[in-house]
Amino acid sequence: MPDVTSQNEPIEIPPLTGIYTEPFSLGKLLRMMKFFGPAAVVASLGLGVGETIMVTGLGAWSEYGLFWLLILSVLVKGIFVTYLTGRYTAVTGQRIGHRLVMLPGPRGWLLLAILVAELGLIGMGLTAVAKPCGNLITFLFHDALPGDLSFDTWVNLWTNVIFAAAMAVSLLSSFRMLERQQILICGVLVLGTIAATLLVKPDVGSMLVGAIRFGHLPAAPEWGPSAARTDYSLNMVVIFGYIGGSLSGYLAYSSWVGMSGWGINSHPKIDDIRQRADEGPRINYLPDDPDQARRLRKLLLPLKWDVGMGALVLLVVSTAFLAAGAAILFPRQETLSGNSWELLTNQAGIWREIHELMVPVYYVMIVAALWGTLASVPEAITRVTHDFLSAIWPRFEQFPIRRLKCIIVSGCFAFSVFWTWSGITFDLMTQIAAFLTVSLGLFVVFSCVLYVNMTLPRGYRPSWWVAASGLASAVILLLCAIGGGVGLARKVLAGF
Repeated sequence: MPDVTSQNEPIEIPPLTGIYTEPFSLGKLLRMMKFFGPAAVVASLGLGVGETIMVTGLGAWSEYGLFWLLILSVLVKGIFVTYLTGRYTAVTGQRIGHRLVMLPGPRGWLLLAILVAELGLIGMGLTAVAKPCGNLITFLFHDALPGDLSFDTWVNLWTNVIFAAAMAVSLLSSFRMLERQQILICGVLVLGTIAATLLVKPDVGSMLVGAIRFGHLPAAPEWGPSAARTDYSLNMVVIFGYIGGSLSGYLAYSSWVGMSGWGINSHPKIDDIRQRADEGPRINYLPDDPDQARRLRKLLLPLKWDVGMGALVLLVVSTAFLAAGAAILFPRQETLSGNSWELLTNQAGIWREIHELMVPVYYVMIVAALWGTLASVPEAITRVTHDFLSAIWPRFEQFPIRRLKCIIVSGCFAFSVFWTWSGITFDLMTQIAAFLTVSLGLFVVFSCVLYVNMTLPRGYRPSWWVAASGLASAVILLLCAIGGGVGLARKVLAGF
């Protein structure tokens, strides 16, 4: 095998063995399910606020009219953003941050901008997940709590306790432990939401119509939430953004692909390959041999399976919560104002309509989803921060990642305490975070990801339809960024 440290010789793609050479069978299908892991963590980042709160609220006022929006978000982010971000690392062995650091301009300017936005807003985003949990616990145990404090004060106190507990668990967990935890949570949510959807008996015909009427914008009813009536486009952008995870989750996925050894990352000299990738603006070590290029594409099987499973989880859970809101809350005309954090407690009525015993089942599913988000974010943001700072300053690679996580978790908790007691509304909190990170930030990052995939040697680039779908996804993210920016600016100016 040629020496991969040489600048003049291409590497050799490892030969295919094991599951890559087996014919399709039920046994192979079951073994491929073991590939599902990193995408479960990415999915769990959005299952908290995105599916359990926003999607149910969307069904409560639009019924099935905006089902297509959920499908579009899963296609754009759950499939193409996740796949193309992971694909670059699977093909080259290089983490995405180490390629983006080479963009024209001051070294690492884009990476630093992303870190400032993510670290500055992460406390706000996690508070939007933790505070509904605090409200739920206060609602369930309010009669047993001392009466000298108000309901809102207890909500804030429980929010701080829940957040601190989630951060502590995150500090004690490795990525592999977190991965197994999120797979379990995804399984609980999928099975629970499928069963619940069957029990609420949604209007399947209306659901199918809502799924295929892309671009249809049902008018917000007079009794609908203020966010839908007065900030329609901004509300859509927020819901679209919160389905499928956060910017840090997609960026961390690149690292998790490398840690999983998928694609070229299974090469016995992967460390030398990564060093060679970091030495120049172009990937020049992949062999110009069609047979080896086909071999590497077959090594992408774990990546494709993982992304597909993650997208399926997002679609199933999103569909179930939309159907619950449409079938139960919509007929009641039951919505909440932007100042309310009580949607989780009110949603219990959905399951009470089925049977009183379904209410505790609902609470278990909700807490699992929200806990999964809270526990996943610190791992993702820490991984991204370490990779980005290592790309900018190579000596930072030696900085202990556990120590970095302690610093980030401490900062997250401090910011969360501030936002919890600040009195900021749920709508405004999620709108700011959605615009800066999962709309504008994701568009910029994904445009770069799409570009670097297309600069690979011809035999290693994405197929034409994947590239075209990626380009369409970038356009959709751009439109979301524009719509979110305009809507948020109007809302802020209207307040003066």
